[in-house]
Amino acid sequence: MKVKDILNEKGRELITVGAESSITDAAAKMMQRNIGALIVEHDTKLVGLITERDVVKIVASTECQMKDMKVRDIMVNSENLLVAEPEDEVEYVMVVMIQKGIRHMPIVEKGELSGIISIRDVVKTHVKKLNAEIHFLKEYISDKYI
Repeated sequence: MKVKDILNEKGRELITVGAESSITDAAAKMMQRNIGALIVEHDTKLVGLITERDVVKIVASTECQMKDMKVRDIMVNSENLLVAEPEDEVEYVMVVMIQKGIRHMPIVEKGELSGIISIRDVVKTHVKKLNAEIHFLKEYISDKYI
C-alpha cells in the first residue's frame, strides 16, 4: 500500500496556520479540528509544522508564559521537516516515523504540498491490511479455497 492510498481515503485537506499567529490560536485551531498538527504557511508557502507536542513543550519550559509567542517561535522549520511522497510505501513511512519519533508527516508531490498523514493514519491502514490477511489465512486454513 502506498501513501497516496491513505490520502485518497482520508482526503487531502490541509489545515494551516500563519507563522505570525499566536501559539494559543494555533492550539485552539488544533483543538477545534481535533487534529494534532498544523501546516505553517507564510505568503501561501510551506514554512513549517507545529504540533501539539511543540505546544506542550513550550508550556512546560516557560511555565505557561507564552502569550506573546508566535507559531514561528516553536514550529519545526520546513528545511528540518521529514516528508514523504505519494508513491512511498506505507511500511517505509511507518518505520521512519517510529525511528524518528514523529507523529505527523507532510506529503510532497512534485515539490508541492499535497497532504499530511499522522501515525494514526498509518497504523489504521496497517491494521486494515493485517485484518484482511488474517481473514484470508483463516479461510485458507479452513479449506475454503481447496
